[in-house]
Amino acid sequence: MLQRLLIANRGEIAIRIIKACRELGVESVAVYSDADARAAHVNAADRAVLVGPAPAGQSYLSIPRILRAVQESGADAVHPGYGFLSENATFAAACEAAGIVFVGPPSDVIARMGSKIEARRLMQAAGVPVVPGETPDEQSDAGIGRTAGRVGLPVVIKASAGGGGKGMRRVTRPEELQEAIQSARREAMAAFDDGTLYVERWFERPRHVEVQVLADGHGRIVHLYERECSIQRRHQKVIEESPSVALTSQLRDRLTEAAVSAARSVGYRNAGTIEFLLDTQGGSREAPFYFLEMNTRLQVEHPVTEQVTGVDLVRAQILVASGDPIPWTPGSLGQRGHAIEARIYAEDPARGFLPQAGRLWLYREPQGPGIRIDSGVEEGSEVSVHYDPLLAKVIAAGETRDVATSRLMDALRRFPVLGVRTNIRFLLRVLSHPRFQSGQIDTGFLDAEDAVLTASEPAGLPAVVRAAFEAHEDRATVPGAPGNGDRDDPWNRLKGWRG
Repeated sequence: MLQRLLIANRGEIAIRIIKACRELGVESVAVYSDADARAAHVNAADRAVLVGPAPAGQSYLSIPRILRAVQESGADAVHPGYGFLSENATFAAACEAAGIVFVGPPSDVIARMGSKIEARRLMQAAGVPVVPGETPDEQSDAGIGRTAGRVGLPVVIKASAGGGGKGMRRVTRPEELQEAIQSARREAMAAFDDGTLYVERWFERPRHVEVQVLADGHGRIVHLYERECSIQRRHQKVIEESPSVALTSQLRDRLTEAAVSAARSVGYRNAGTIEFLLDTQGGSREAPFYFLEMNTRLQVEHPVTEQVTGVDLVRAQILVASGDPIPWTPGSLGQRGHAIEARIYAEDPARGFLPQAGRLWLYREPQGPGIRIDSGVEEGSEVSVHYDPLLAKVIAAGETRDVATSRLMDALRRFPVLGVRTNIRFLLRVLSHPRFQSGQIDTGFLDAEDAVLTASEPAGLPAVVRAAFEAHEDRATVPGAPGNGDRDDPWNRLKGWRG
C-alpha cells in the first residue's frame, strides 16, 4: 500500500482524493499556491506544501515545483486529479524516472492517446469504430482543404493535440473552410504548441456517451458502464447522468465491449474513459457509435458512476497504483437506479457565462436522501480569478431518472450562494425543460435553447447585505471584540439604514 500521497491539484478533486486516502490510511499531502493558502483542500490534508505564486503556470502546472514538493514531503506517490498535469505525459514520465508512483496510466499510454491522430490509428487497428474522416500527410491549408472535400461537408476541423474544444471548428459551407483551418491552427498552436490538424465528418445532433474503464497491472480490465454527457456547451460538459436513456441493453453491450477493447489495445492501467459519439438519427436500437477520444485520467463526472455501481473509483485508483488486482470480474458489476450530476460554477450565464470572482459570503450545501455534494469551497472562501470557477458538484441518486432529477432540482433550490453569481438558475431551467425531462437531448441542446436557458439573472448580493457581512466579519476578527450585544449588531453599525 502507498504510504504518503501528494495530490497535484486543488479544489473539490483534491478534497475527494483526501477522503479516499483517509479511508485507506494513506497520508495525504496537499499543494497550494499563494492564492490558496487558506483553501479548503489545504486544511483538509494531513500536510501541505507551498508550490508558488497564484498563476497556475508558476504553481500547479510547474513540473519542477511539483516534483520538489514531492521530495520535500517525502511522498511516494502522486495523484494528478483532473485538469492541470493529469494528462501530461512529460509529468508522468518524470514521476516514473524519479521512482514516484503516478496514480494513472503509464506515460507512454498518455502520450499515444493524447495525440488524437495516433488514437484514431490505434482504435482502427483494434477494430473500434472511429468517426469517418482523414488525417492528411500534407498539413498545409490546401492539404487540409482537399481532405475536407474528400470527407464531404459538413466536417469538423480538429487539432491532433486538442482537448476541451480548443482547435476545433465546424465547417458547413465551402467559403468557411480556409478561415476555419487557419483559426483552428492558430488556436491549437497557442494552446498546445502543435498545429497538426485532421478532418472528421460532422454529425447533426449526436449524443455524447462515455464508458468508464478500470485496468490493473495483472491483465484485468473491466468497464463500469456508461455516462450520458450530451448536455454541454462549447464542448464542455454541464450535466451528466448514468445510465443513458438512449441505450438498449444490446447497444450497451456493444459500446462497453468496444471500450474494453480500446483500453486493452493500448496496454491501459488505472482509471480511464472512452468517449463515443452516438448517432441516433435513425433511432437508438441499432444506432452506430464512433470513438471520439480517450481521457487518460479521472473524470469530473465520476461520481455518477460511483452512485450507480457502488464502486469508489478513487479508492480503486489508489489500490491499483499500489499493485493490487481489481477485485471484480468482467460482468460482475451492475447498474442500480439512476444518478445525475450538475456542476455549480461561479459564472454569469446571462453574460456569456462570464467567470465570477469574490468571497462566498453565504454558502450552505443542501442535504437529503440521495444527495451527495463534492465541493472545494466553504463559506468565506475566496473564488480566485486564477483558476476554474467550479464551486461544487451536486449529485442526486434515485431508483428512477425522474426521482433522481427531482431530487437534484430540489437540492439546487436549497443551495444558497451569496457573493458571486452562479449558474444554479440556469441548471434548474435545463433540468425542467421538456426535452430534458423526456430524455430527448443531444450535444446541440444548449445551443438550440440558449435564449430561454440564459435569460437575465436577478441582481447579485445587495450592497447593504454585503456591508452587514463585512461589519460582522470586522467584529469577529478584531481581538478582544465585545460580545453579541445590540451595540455590536452589524445592522446597528450601518449608517443611514432603516428597517
